Amino acid sequence: MALVKYGAGIVQMSGSIAGNVHARNRFGNYIRPRTKPVNPRSDRQEDARTIMSYLAEYWHNDMSPTERGLWDVYADAVAMKNRLGETIHLTGFNHFMRSNTARMNVHPGPVTFAPEILSLPEKDPDLVCSAEDVAGQTFTFTNNAAFFAANGDQFVNLFLYQGLPQLASRNFFAGPWRYIGAFGVAEGQAGTVTLDAGHFFAAGQKVWFQARSYTNFGRLSELWQLLPHTVVAD
Repeated sequence: MALVKYGAGIVQMSGSIAGNVHARNRFGNYIRPRTKPVNPRSDRQEDARTIMSYLAEYWHNDMSPTERGLWDVYADAVAMKNRLGETIHLTGFNHFMRSNTARMNVHPGPVTFAPEILSLPEKDPDLVCSAEDVAGQTFTFTNNAAFFAANGDQFVNLFLYQGLPQLASRNFFAGPWRYIGAFGVAEGQAGTVTLDAGHFFAAGQKVWFQARSYTNFGRLSELWQLLPHTVVAD
């Protein structure tokens, strides 16, 4: 699905043209394919769908109106950017799903009460891929948790995503990304973690990574991109 921002010539489109559907929702105009793509039903997809189905049902059946209302308050206070760089506000349901789909990769259940700190958490500027093992197909990451109790809301995890390895001459990468694991962190401590690669890599290639920070109160940061890592021979 692609977002669209129309100018003076075309102010609105709705309907199907050449296999693409032009429509609008509460967040703006968008274009999507008319036909559904092939569904490979991979294990990763099935796991993600299971988590999202569970959380959607939990929101509607297990949470109280007060709990849902607090997520709406959080959503109204937190401004987000869409792919066009415009400022938007998600719904409380969106933020509940956003935070808890990430959380349930490493924790058994959702956080039901919305964060009391009405902002996104900080990012870790010192997080870096510090080493790799070509034979074992692993990456090692290093962080510095000196500021991880900002606003009194301690960081508990960093979620890491790997991009497809590229030629060393490439200087830009924008996806796709694959989740490879979570990094448990402790306030005031630097640490390292070694994670299995999500895509096969070889010496001489360049690999990009993204990360999200997750806090004790259930706040989830926006994605940020780490410095690219060039793979050297073992």
